[in-house]
Amino acid sequence: MTRIDQEAIWSQRYRDVGEDYLFGVAPCRFLEVHRHVLDTGATALSVADGEGRNSVWLAEQGLAVTAMEISPVALEKARRLARGRGVEVNFMLADIMADAWPSDVYDFVVAVFIQFVGPGEREIQFARMKQAVKPGGLLLLHGYTPKQIEYKTGGPSAIENLYTEDLLRRSFADFEIETLHAYEADVDEGKGHRGRSALIDLIARKPTTY
Repeated sequence: MTRIDQEAIWSQRYRDVGEDYLFGVAPCRFLEVHRHVLDTGATALSVADGEGRNSVWLAEQGLAVTAMEISPVALEKARRLARGRGVEVNFMLADIMADAWPSDVYDFVVAVFIQFVGPGEREIQFARMKQAVKPGGLLLLHGYTPKQIEYKTGGPSAIENLYTEDLLRRSFADFEIETLHAYEADVDEGKGHRGRSALIDLIARKPTTY
């Protein structure tokens, strides 16, 4: 799928909910649960950030946040959310699969429900996320496991896009894995994610000698 196709699909999804927010305005529960790993004053990159619910929350925790998003419709909503909550976020219109990524810049790289690419592109996606984290920094990844196909409460319909513990353990074998946990929970995130869900969390630290 081309960059234009991705932008068009996501922009239409965000338009379809009007002034509402497709995935709500509260942060992903994964971030709230792991608030203790975040450092006030640190830098963070939120990948494929959507309408800003996660980047704005990170900024409220005192982090200096950059958010990458392919949809200009989502970015406009995200800027409105940030203004309403009185925080600043560096919002960037970017295709995370095509545009250049910085190296060793962020204390935290956060990726929530970014499972819109297949296995080949996923390795590129992961490699760029690893690249952006400072040595000693943390990568926080949250997504769905294959069981989510049964629930149909959000996420991709392509099972090959979903994560297993073994897949993430292999993909991040060069990082120090601090948390890797697959589980089920009830999710209520706007109209986009609602109901029983099969989830997985990864927190991995980039070695200081990477």
